[in-house]
Amino acid sequence: MNDFTVGDTDFLLDGRPVRLLSGALHYFRVHEEQWEHRLGLLRAMGLNCVETYVPWNLHEPAPGRYRDVEALGRFLDAAGDAGLWAIVRPGPYICAEWENGGLPYWLTGELGTRVRTRDETYLGHLDRWFGRVLREVVPRQIDRGGPVLMVQAENEYGSYGSDQVYLRHVAELLRAEGVTVPLCTSDGPEDHMLTGGSIDGVLATVNFGSQAAAAFETLRRHRPSGPLMCMEFWCGWFDRWGGEHVVRDAEDAARALREILECGASVNVYMAHGGTNFAGWAGANRSGGAMHDGPLEPDTTSYDYDAPIDELGRPTAKFWAFREVFAEYADGPLPDVPSAWPVLGSSATASLTAWADLDGVLDAVGDPVVERPLPPTFEELGVERGLVHYSVDVPGPRQPYPLVARELRDIAVVHVDGVPAGVLTEDEPELKPIPGPARVDLWVESLGRVNYGPRSGEPKGIAGGVLHERQYLHGVRARALRLEALDAPDAVDGVPFGELPDDGSRGLYRGTVEVRGVGDASLQLPGWTRGFVWVNGFNLGRYWSVGPQLSLYVPGPVLREGLNDVWVLEFEGAGEAPVLSGPERSS
Repeated sequence: MNDFTVGDTDFLLDGRPVRLLSGALHYFRVHEEQWEHRLGLLRAMGLNCVETYVPWNLHEPAPGRYRDVEALGRFLDAAGDAGLWAIVRPGPYICAEWENGGLPYWLTGELGTRVRTRDETYLGHLDRWFGRVLREVVPRQIDRGGPVLMVQAENEYGSYGSDQVYLRHVAELLRAEGVTVPLCTSDGPEDHMLTGGSIDGVLATVNFGSQAAAAFETLRRHRPSGPLMCMEFWCGWFDRWGGEHVVRDAEDAARALREILECGASVNVYMAHGGTNFAGWAGANRSGGAMHDGPLEPDTTSYDYDAPIDELGRPTAKFWAFREVFAEYADGPLPDVPSAWPVLGSSATASLTAWADLDGVLDAVGDPVVERPLPPTFEELGVERGLVHYSVDVPGPRQPYPLVARELRDIAVVHVDGVPAGVLTEDEPELKPIPGPARVDLWVESLGRVNYGPRSGEPKGIAGGVLHERQYLHGVRARALRLEALDAPDAVDGVPFGELPDDGSRGLYRGTVEVRGVGDASLQLPGWTRGFVWVNGFNLGRYWSVGPQLSLYVPGPVLREGLNDVWVLEFEGAGEAPVLSGPERSS
């Protein structure tokens, strides 16, 4: 058993000063069979600790109903087996470019901006969730022989709120549930963030990507004593659909890392290994200054983050630059770098043999039709990730007027009387003039809930109604297709498949790909527009022709020797046969 404490200037392990050289690796963004390999790479880079967030929404899909919370415990065990300490950041909010910042959609749908406050209903949900998730953490604390040496109370709260009563409740709740190791908070190195997000008796840490000395000087104005730590050293950045691929020069990042360590501080590299937003769990952001009221910017499926260990678990130039820096602060020689994970032996083209239109898919695995006076949001329909088909009638006779999807949060493919009529977005919510009578179908896909800023938790779908000229259209029919409805190898058995269409129509495509030499792979979809791919019932995530991500990562453990099932759910227009290939060489 060990005793880890916070001293006046240092972290102390059994009274001996220690420096935490940590790296972020999110267990939920890496296939479980690859945890050991990725953790070994962290050790080889010179780290002695791993940090992970915990996404509440992944593990509690409905109040009191839990989904594999034990994965956190298994990951912490794997970290200990790899010789790493662990920092756990259970939220309840995590940001992390993750759907809704990790908060359950049913929670924000019910409470809106009352989340992350002293609101009694919110605290009741939080108390229940922490009571469950901390059962995976408490027995694995360092003073009980496990790897966990620190737990975070909330996350970047100073970027959101200033409810000190709430923050104290979170800290007291962690203690009441059995957390005995030190607690911490993390915020940007700004006065208002530190005053809003830190509380007495809890270690305050800061997040930044450069200018360590200035950041720590700001922290010291608020906390004259205690260990210095950068809880998130942003060594890269994330990508968004329709944007440019973001990179940071390896040597520039290494210089910023060295500055942190030369300040005598501990560090957590964010991200050491980013991984993948499988199954549509990527979040979204909004630009637009302090109010974040700009356009929706959905995050890509890849969470490579230009990290030292890339999305496929391969060391990059940044890995070797960081390893050189960390070697100067290590207790001894660094471990050898683990062997590379196997890659696919040869390329293979999928054979797509059957197709079903979206109506047929909805009939087989969708929710029942709901009729409301106005379009129900995703939250009102109880939909987390997926697609909602809205249908409404334009009465007539009447002359042509523009049709507007007011407060459209995402993207809508529109048909008028069964004929494609256009694609609407939040920035362009108006369809060309159409006469009445007519039937209008809007297929709205959630592009991910906002994960940061005052617009987080906003509803998805069509939140303001469908208008023809200035007139609301009433009697809206809605039907949901949840992504999780397809998350099983036999999920499509009841779908009414037919022959492939000649025109690449949207819908669900089914086929197989034959694999020889199983290993990590990339899946390309030439000419396809936007949708999701499942391989052997495993959802690889969203693809989208707008880039910058041009292929999907296929973890080796998902594949099997011989024939593999492939399903492609396309929302606009299909292209050529998907191609599975070995990944390109890492830089």
